[in-house]
Amino acid sequence: MALMHSFIPLLEVAIIAIMLNYLLSFFWNTKSMDLVLGFFAFFLILGASSWLQLPVLHKIMVLIGNVAVIAVIIIFQPELRVALSKLSLKSRRYREITEFDRFLDQLASSIYKMSEKHIGALIAIENEDSLQDYAQKAVMLNAVFSPELLESIFATNTPLHDGAVIFRDKTIIAAAVILPLADDSSQLAKSMGTRHRAGLGLSHATDALVIVVSEETGKVSMAREGIMTRGIKIDRFKGILRSIFNPPPRAHPTKFNFWQWLKT
Repeated sequence: MALMHSFIPLLEVAIIAIMLNYLLSFFWNTKSMDLVLGFFAFFLILGASSWLQLPVLHKIMVLIGNVAVIAVIIIFQPELRVALSKLSLKSRRYREITEFDRFLDQLASSIYKMSEKHIGALIAIENEDSLQDYAQKAVMLNAVFSPELLESIFATNTPLHDGAVIFRDKTIIAAAVILPLADDSSQLAKSMGTRHRAGLGLSHATDALVIVVSEETGKVSMAREGIMTRGIKIDRFKGILRSIFNPPPRAHPTKFNFWQWLKT
């Protein structure tokens, strides 16, 4: 029992250190950092007034503290809500889904805008198989995706419009990528050109999802696992990408069942 009591101060110090680390990491380099420094100064003066036995100053600091707590909660409500949301796994999961849906909406909007304008495009989205070998032989970008960036790459008057763009998550890692052409093009229609053949070729070699926008017809096609699907509408486009790349739900730890273990 005495040994346990000797560890209690260490436990308290560790908990306080974790709390301070979280608070400082959240407020650091923000305007709210001034508030944190103000709190430290306030408690320093409060402690000094008690230690030096200054009753008037101590009473004033206590009264100010009672009002300041309520004022801080009201004024900094948005910041406190953000800080508390970071502690919630549910909020983190919701944020991941929201970010993916935002990316998906922007990507779909950009692709179908090029489709309406009959701007040819070839986009490979990396899955489990790495596309780094193809990217290294092209123009490396490592740029965060935006619809404006993607559409400017495939504009016919830019030097990067020939070839493919490779996505890794929400990042465009390379442009003007040369993809392997499919040997068997029997499933390609006559209106499908080199872009479709290259997209089909990459889908044979890797598990990437390849999106092709036809310059002639404006139709959007997808190639995956050696199969080319033509004329995909925007709702189906989003459904396919969501089913393949949507962040999977976090697995909850399962409880150990002793009786089930005995049966096995």
